[in-house]
Amino acid sequence: MPTLQLISAFLIGLILVYISVPVIVRISNEKHLYDEPNERRINKIVIPNLGGVAIFIGVSIATLLSLHQLKFIEFRYIQASLIILFFIGIKDDILIISARKKFIAQIICALILIIPGGIRFTNLHGILGLDEINYVLGAFITLLAIVSIINAINLIDGIDGLAASVGIFSSVIFGAKFLITSHEDYAILSFAMIGSLLSFLWYNVYGTTYKIFLGDTGSLILGLLIAIQVIQYNEFALATTPQEAAFSPIFSLAILATPLADMIRVFAIRIINGKSPFAPDLGHIHHRLLRLGFSHFNSTIIIVLTNGFIITLAFAFRFLNKHVLMMLLIAVIFLLLQLPDFFYKRKAIQ
Repeated sequence: MPTLQLISAFLIGLILVYISVPVIVRISNEKHLYDEPNERRINKIVIPNLGGVAIFIGVSIATLLSLHQLKFIEFRYIQASLIILFFIGIKDDILIISARKKFIAQIICALILIIPGGIRFTNLHGILGLDEINYVLGAFITLLAIVSIINAINLIDGIDGLAASVGIFSSVIFGAKFLITSHEDYAILSFAMIGSLLSFLWYNVYGTTYKIFLGDTGSLILGLLIAIQVIQYNEFALATTPQEAAFSPIFSLAILATPLADMIRVFAIRIINGKSPFAPDLGHIHHRLLRLGFSHFNSTIIIVLTNGFIITLAFAFRFLNKHVLMMLLIAVIFLLLQLPDFFYKRKAIQ
């Protein structure tokens, strides 16, 4: 087990982001690169929103320096995709670009990972009665998964600490799984993410002089990295026990339960109301918790704990038929998402 490499990835990511954020904040203040408050924004003061630049630096350099002699062939394609999203995110954070252009960029990045990178689903582990699948179907499902996860993380990045907490949560779990299955390269990438996100989280949640937001740059990059973790975990599970392999899709769903379910719910409501699914509003789960009077910190804690509950539930009932368990989890997730509205209506009546 490459213990020193894992520690190296964690510490380099932690240190690089810690020293990068103050520099980025100072430059942002001097050049007026702010997240301007408006009717849609929760923040009421100008705050730099280029935290994704620090995340890109931390994850990229920490991973590259910590690999040493390990062959991580796919990383060249991962890095190429990250660079594309980095520049798309920077442009959106500074100048604003259309959702259509961001969507096209996400598809291009997904195709880079799928075709030359070979990062794709080859097996559905019995979901819908499918096990091994052909290249075309696998590529389509992978493309859908990557774009969906990127947008789910992008959309949930609305309050302090939430997207970064989801990223840390995901990286700790998947990083441990990669170690167990002896895929040290992806474990190193996950530990680089943990270190980088922890430093960012400190400035994002507790920062005063150097408070910073993740921005589209950060949420797009983070979404892509989490999507890669999900795909590769499911693929690596094929070489483990049949029970672990069969449970891997449900486990992945449980880990990303809140962001994915919130995205689906919000998109559905917007479409029903005749709006574009990408039309911004204040209908996300974190907005509804804030409306109940919870702080950013408490809202983040509630959402993370809810996600932990879903994972615990999945483990507790893993003996069930996988389709029954998946339907149970989906029902519980969407029920939990309705609770803020339920309590708000009760509060309004009283």
